[in-house]
Amino acid sequence: MPQVPRLRLATAAAAAGALLVGGLTAATATAAQASTHRNSIADTHPAWATGHGPAVTKGTVNARIYLAGRDAAGLAAYAAAVSSPSSSLYRHYLSPAQVQASYGPTRSQVAAVTSWARSAGLTVTGVDGRVAGYVSTRGSVAAASRAFGVRFGSFKAPNGSFYRAPEQTATAPSSVSGDVLTISGLDTAPDLMKQQLPPPGSNYWIGHPCSLYYGQKVATSKPAAYGVHQPWTNCGYTPAQIRGAYGVTASHMTGKGQTVAVVDAYASPTMLIDANKFAKAVGDKPFRAGQYSQHLDKPFTLAGNGPKGCGAQGWYGEEALDVESVHGEAPDANVRFVAAASCSDSDLANALAYIVNHHTASIVSDSWGETADSATLKQVYELIFKAGAAEGIGFFFSSGDNGYESPAQDSLSDKIQVDYPTSSPWVTSVGGTSLAIGKSDNYEFETSWGTLLDPLSSNGTHWQYPRPGKYPDFYDGSSGGGVSTEYQQPFYQKSVVPSSLSEHLPDGTHSLVPMRVVPDVSALADPSTGMLVGQTTLQPNGKTYAFSLSRIGGTSVACPTFAGIEADAQQAAGYPLGFANPVIYARAGSGAYHDVTDTPFGPGVSIAEVRSNYTNPDTKQGPLVDYLRTLGIDGEGAAALHAVTGYDDATGVGSPALYVQSYGLRK
Repeated sequence: MPQVPRLRLATAAAAAGALLVGGLTAATATAAQASTHRNSIADTHPAWATGHGPAVTKGTVNARIYLAGRDAAGLAAYAAAVSSPSSSLYRHYLSPAQVQASYGPTRSQVAAVTSWARSAGLTVTGVDGRVAGYVSTRGSVAAASRAFGVRFGSFKAPNGSFYRAPEQTATAPSSVSGDVLTISGLDTAPDLMKQQLPPPGSNYWIGHPCSLYYGQKVATSKPAAYGVHQPWTNCGYTPAQIRGAYGVTASHMTGKGQTVAVVDAYASPTMLIDANKFAKAVGDKPFRAGQYSQHLDKPFTLAGNGPKGCGAQGWYGEEALDVESVHGEAPDANVRFVAAASCSDSDLANALAYIVNHHTASIVSDSWGETADSATLKQVYELIFKAGAAEGIGFFFSSGDNGYESPAQDSLSDKIQVDYPTSSPWVTSVGGTSLAIGKSDNYEFETSWGTLLDPLSSNGTHWQYPRPGKYPDFYDGSSGGGVSTEYQQPFYQKSVVPSSLSEHLPDGTHSLVPMRVVPDVSALADPSTGMLVGQTTLQPNGKTYAFSLSRIGGTSVACPTFAGIEADAQQAAGYPLGFANPVIYARAGSGAYHDVTDTPFGPGVSIAEVRSNYTNPDTKQGPLVDYLRTLGIDGEGAAALHAVTGYDDATGVGSPALYVQSYGLRK
């Protein structure tokens, strides 16, 4: 059954009763709304704030009233047409000024919302009249309660903590409600996006033995599994190896003339230095002068590591991975790093809006997301993505690192569901694989990323559990994917995605209409077949910092890898590809992709590797701990995602093969 809209939840909560808050009851608020002809504002009531919580009457509300702009339907139609090869408007991209003139907020809309906020007793602290712009306000809980027609209470959020939240969906007078897209800041829960598999502040030191390419070393000193001795994991693939496996080297494309933006929170103080050291360490070219630049949306906030913080140090590692992956696959492309002020939805949306309003790049890599039901500001994000498509900007998002998000695999998810923004119909969702690269940088095979661990027994004579291992105790991450309960099937998926997927909802029920399925494409993500990354990290002595190499995985690798390859494809095409999904799906089933399956060697043939870890990888302290890692298991039971022939919800249409060449190689 489709997810219950927040509006219906809010209505049920409002009808449950009325409690006094700052002189306004829920019943009084409802009557006031009716008498002044107020309309509901979508996505302003968190789904976890159900029933009546203890009244909150004190405090300050910092609310951001997002501006709807004009002709939302026209923007969606133009974004679809300009991205579709069959349309006469294909590639007739607009400039930021043209998008603003046709679809951005008007001066009268800005003035109307600003006037309403002030007349409602709120202080206006800032105004942004561009696409995805807003009116920032501040006021007491009582003033906000009257202005937005809500009662504030204290509610328990999915993370177990209590936060202030409105019991009802917010409303606005009918005279201005059409100018309001949504409102943020009414609840105090930290709407914090997370990186996919973020690296630690200290370096993750790679245990040995490990291989320079797949199968170089075999673990003959360890117990056999599935009838043979399995290979040691690789030490971390270099960008050149990945370029070879995914056809970039053979295409002779380098991303020349293209610009890729990377969006993360915060900014590593050593990013450019680290990226250039990494390039030299793996035999690639460092950035030329001016090839890399940054836009920092300061002041940075919420940088701590507590439950209400974003863990800025972890985002430094994410930035290093993203920048080095893009540069590795497109060494001549310009890279623009756009830093959000924090990992909150509002700050990350600001960073994305900056790219659209300034046309900073035509390709945007985003390695962050959250469960779909906990995401806020979806309408703001959707507006940004559609405006970007109209300008010829493609947004790429990691599909997630917990398979089909479920309580068995992720403590932050209370049901089986997809992630967001990766499930938006207006972005390209990049899933993950386990990739085997041979001695000559050649593609050997691939399977869907999903790993179960089996520790070595204490006496070293056998693996501890029956193969493939104990689930979910030794589940070690997998590619995100699945069926959205919020978005119907977009036009580009109609002839490619089977109804057995698009109509099968995560709760096991059947949908009467096809729904959006993710991911769209995939690339390497398994940490055991991961990529080398280099950054300045805390050394094992716990005192000094130095440049260090490590191996990392997750769809945080897959997304920037594909974004870099997309820059090569744009160079080959000779024009911006913009929102890429229509042309990606038009090539489904062709030689542009490797069709990735769970069993590349046939039914019943399992794939595994052996990996040796330090007991404390941050400090290189032993003894070493060995694990058998069985690949190609993306969840179990109702949360399982299966990679099969053709499109699937684990790897999409596949990974790059002749993807760059399919856009018309120009030597």
